[in-house]
Amino acid sequence: QLQFVESGGGLVQPGDSLRLSCEASGFSLTYYNIGWFRQAPGKEREGVSCNNNLDGSTYYADSVKGRFTISRDIRRNAFYLQMNSLKPDDTAVYYCATLMECTAQAMGALIQGGQGTQVTVSS
Repeated sequence: QLQFVESGGGLVQPGDSLRLSCEASGFSLTYYNIGWFRQAPGKEREGVSCNNNLDGSTYYADSVKGRFTISRDIRRNAFYLQMNSLKPDDTAVYYCATLMECTAQAMGALIQGGQGTQVTVSS
């Protein structure tokens, strides 16, 4: 059974950091583009970052460039989103996912996603 287990969300203050984790089971992430989406209340889902499994290209939304870093750990079959200098606008449910495509310019459609983890940035 293909499954994601996400963790790392929480309530933090502006300027703090969080690291989201996504562990996959039932398949190898080696063969997939991986990424993170987020959805805030009343807003559409937004692609945050992705990593291409073949050429290593990474994409970041303009809103997170310079603050967020995506990475993957092949041994653990997991990937991560390091989020620094968090802002209230980063508040959302964050979902990890495998993607159809990932380039340095854009994220493709979602293939399969996790259950989501809540990130709340508030003073």
